Amino acid sequence: QVQPVESGGGMVQTGGSLKLSCIARGRMYFSDAMGWFRQAPGKEREFVAGISVSGDSTNYGSSVKGRFTIFRDAAGHSDINTVYLQMASLKPEDTALYYCATDSAGTYYGPSAFEYEYWGQGTQVTVSS
Repeated sequence: QVQPVESGGGMVQTGGSLKLSCIARGRMYFSDAMGWFRQAPGKEREFVAGISVSGDSTNYGSSVKGRFTIFRDAAGHSDINTVYLQMASLKPEDTALYYCATDSAGTYYGPSAFEYEYWGQGTQVTVSS
């Protein structure tokens, strides 16, 4: 059983930055491909970004491309299964509950939410105007 755990959410003003973290507990010796999604009240869950097992390949949703960066700590200074989402130039429309997720094999990092099996509880990001 893999359990993703998010952290780093908070409140920030328009134009500000935040860095989210996700650690996928349960696989001590392997890295998982992971995806970040978000969901605002009354809206569908939206793909934000995904990263491969090695960290060499990434995907981004069109609404965040160029502003958000997904990456791993390749220097080994943190748990190998930790993925970060650096968010910059934040807008009020970025306000949402942000989730990280991984699939059963730990290899999928695309935009389809149906492919992901394990989801975290989410961390709230609020951008004020």
